[in-house]
Amino acid sequence: MQGQGRAWYPAAMSQIVIIGAGQAGAQAVASLRSEGFTGSIVMVGDEAFVPYQRPPLSKAYLMGTFARERLFLKPEHAYAEAGCELILNASAKAIDRAAKTVTSSDGREFSYDQLLIATGTRIRPIKCAGAELKGIHYLRSIADVDALQPEIVKGRKLAVIGGGFIGLEVAAVAAKHGLEVTVFEALERVMARAVSKTVSDFFEGAHRAAGVTIVTNTGVEGFDGEDAVTAVRAGGKSYPADVVLVGIGVLPNVEIAAEAGIECKNGIVVDKNARTSDPNVYAAGDCTWHEGRDGNWLRLESVQNAIDQAKIAAAAIAGKPRDYNEVPWFWSDQFDLKLQIAGLTRPDDVQVVRGDPVARKFAVFHLRDGAVAAVEAVNMAPEYLVGRKLIAEGTKVSAERLGDMSVAIKNVV
Repeated sequence: MQGQGRAWYPAAMSQIVIIGAGQAGAQAVASLRSEGFTGSIVMVGDEAFVPYQRPPLSKAYLMGTFARERLFLKPEHAYAEAGCELILNASAKAIDRAAKTVTSSDGREFSYDQLLIATGTRIRPIKCAGAELKGIHYLRSIADVDALQPEIVKGRKLAVIGGGFIGLEVAAVAAKHGLEVTVFEALERVMARAVSKTVSDFFEGAHRAAGVTIVTNTGVEGFDGEDAVTAVRAGGKSYPADVVLVGIGVLPNVEIAAEAGIECKNGIVVDKNARTSDPNVYAAGDCTWHEGRDGNWLRLESVQNAIDQAKIAAAAIAGKPRDYNEVPWFWSDQFDLKLQIAGLTRPDDVQVVRGDPVARKFAVFHLRDGAVAAVEAVNMAPEYLVGRKLIAEGTKVSAERLGDMSVAIKNVV
């Protein structure tokens, strides 16, 4: 499919090609126009759908309470109205930096003056015996959820490999549907790379209370079954399974950039203006490796980063560069629990708990040199919002006042 018509834009003086039709790509189109760019825009995506939200896939969409139409960031006609030629079901295969062209999988060639790479990530496949059996699923796309949903049937046994956000979100949905759920996590606790031990222990307890079995410090050795999976082998034991969901992380899609000679590390290397090692090529979203607020380099897998970095790239392309310096934020919905995180934690942070985990309503603030560096809020949106603001401002706060529930969160400073 292609978008139709760009009549209200003047004859193109320049052309932007966007590789990747996801959150970052969609944001880039909107931001390029709002920044005053009047040239041509071509966006190439390898899925059959217009850009859509991924976070609801493992939550409400899998649960069946979120209609597919609500996933789409904008209807298809909106891209045509924005003067964007939208190429779907075609992946970009090669970048020729000398000729300034992008070749697509269907043999077309697109010229560019500036290029934005927003290729995101792909699932990390599990490598063990039986990994090819039927009934073993991953969750990254609409198609993945559509394949998994018919397997979510009351009374069946679901094995979830990986106790990160995706794994626990799917576990929560499955438990609500009456499946027998077992989560296998290779590390010592769930969500270990993303949250503090306090939050990790709380969510593990919430899952256990809902009937989910959590097996930590246990790697998966293989899957049994002749045609379809029947069991998971882990920690020297065999666990019956009718269906498996693998959620062991993702890999950044950097190959097209690396093959074109653009610098890549754990992602496509970009500066504070989202520019790569080629001054005519930008990158945004989950595929980038960039300098964080604290000076450390990192790759963020978040809606926030995709949106904000795309805005920065669009501004630079439009000749209005500004530095990227946003506070990272993330969220996860599991059962009746909304976890909202702002900032990035460190093991040596001073932690202050505000509220009561027993009441399923609390926040963990992380102080660094006396200032809030991160906040993890469970069913406490005000604490999350204030914490995010304090992080951005670098304000020093009193740990005692922060933990005192008699002091309103807006008055802690």
